[in-house]
Amino acid sequence: QVQLVESGGGLVQAGDSLRLSCAPSGRIATTYAMAWFRQAPGKEREFVAGMWNAENPYYVNSVKGRFTLSRDNAKSTVYLQMNSLKPEDTAIYYCAVRLVGGTWSAVNEYKYWGQGTQVTVSS
Repeated sequence: QVQLVESGGGLVQAGDSLRLSCAPSGRIATTYAMAWFRQAPGKEREFVAGMWNAENPYYVNSVKGRFTLSRDNAKSTVYLQMNSLKPEDTAIYYCAVRLVGGTWSAVNEYKYWGQGTQVTVSS
């Protein structure tokens, strides 16, 4: 069973930066997409960013220009660099993997999920 291991969350002030990392514990497949979601208290899980092996990343509008998704295929690791953080970015951030194409924001289309890492941005 593949597990996704996330790291890098924490408590920061508005305007600060954080970098999240996610790596699978085992081999997944030759081609797969890795993505980040987030979930704030009382809200639905929201797609943040995602990318396939060798394609450009895709972002939700609210993070464009502030967040950067990158992927090290040799390490099977995906990174989410978050700059200019805002209090509304506060959430639990989840890493996810999908094996087939579809809708980035469709939670039920992802096969594997991480346990989540807390990001808290104070004003």
